[in-house]
Amino acid sequence: MTRFLITALLSAVLSFAAWANDAPRTIEMKVDGLVCAFCAQGISKKLGKMDATSDVLVNLENGLVAVSLKPGKDVKDEDLRSTLTDAGYTLQSIERTSETFEEIRTRLKSKP
Repeated sequence: MTRFLITALLSAVLSFAAWANDAPRTIEMKVDGLVCAFCAQGISKKLGKMDATSDVLVNLENGLVAVSLKPGKDVKDEDLRSTLTDAGYTLQSIERTSETFEEIRTRLKSKP
């Protein structure tokens, strides 16, 4: 019986580890109303205070805000929406992705 429980527990841990590695690491949002560095700084500060957030990227030119998540953590879409709308911005879309911040930066640089 003990051997069965240990095997079942190990299987559950490995399944969770595989899920955590495949889980989205970044949330990308299209935001209207971003016009200056002060806007970017304010959004970075607000989103950076969230428990699940490890880093924030704001690209004014493309109206893009990206949030990098801590391992095993997540933020509800509604929490992101309310944070941005309460700050005076309009959230157009939210997309969860496995792209890293470096991949997002590279993609943004290659846009015409």
